[in-house]
Amino acid sequence: MSETSRRPDFLRRPPGDGWLALLGGGEITFGETIEADDAWLAHTGEGPIGFVPAASGSVDYGHQLADYLEGEHGRLIEVVPIYRPRDARRGRNLERLAECAAIYLGAGVADQLVEALAGSPAAEVILDRLRRGGVVVAMAAAAQALGRVARSIRVGRFVDGLDWLPGGVVETNFDPGHDRRLRQSLARPGVSWGLGVPAESAVLLGPGGALETVGTAFAVEGAEGELIELDAPPAAS
Repeated sequence: MSETSRRPDFLRRPPGDGWLALLGGGEITFGETIEADDAWLAHTGEGPIGFVPAASGSVDYGHQLADYLEGEHGRLIEVVPIYRPRDARRGRNLERLAECAAIYLGAGVADQLVEALAGSPAAEVILDRLRRGGVVVAMAAAAQALGRVARSIRVGRFVDGLDWLPGGVVETNFDPGHDRRLRQSLARPGVSWGLGVPAESAVLLGPGGALETVGTAFAVEGAEGELIELDAPPAAS
């Protein structure tokens, strides 16, 4: 269940009236993300969900997500075919993104999503949707790509992220008993805070400092900081 509270001050996100949902992972075909998806869909207005497949490069992923969201949640998906940097400049793709109530950045490889979106007109449209009250969802490696840096598919290396979480990093499929990879990311230049989001969990960063969590998630300030469990108790009435 998703509950609303105020997030710690060091957790920063782009400005705007929308919600940014960071999903830790899970198999949609096995129903492992149903609660997390219920949470961000609760903030999503009418209209299609735009799916960006750049992280995976898979056409089948979009079909699977469409079947799942329509069957389980009654929502329609529109695949916005952004795979490479030139796709993120195409006018028709920008129009599609602007028309969507939510934009879903699919899982895969963080390097590929960053390469496709960094500095692009599509990235600006996505951020504009967030500013104007839309919902942006980032699943697994896509959530990592939104940070200051992200772990690369090349073992032991990092890539610059999209930096939509100023000074932050995200470790998905996170196990709090084995936080070495998150600590390594926190030690990178320019990084001051991090999120650890286990599979099937989610962290939703809303307007005005609002926070919602699904399942258990963790935050930490500084490479030597203590993990804080984000419990997001209900807001006072």
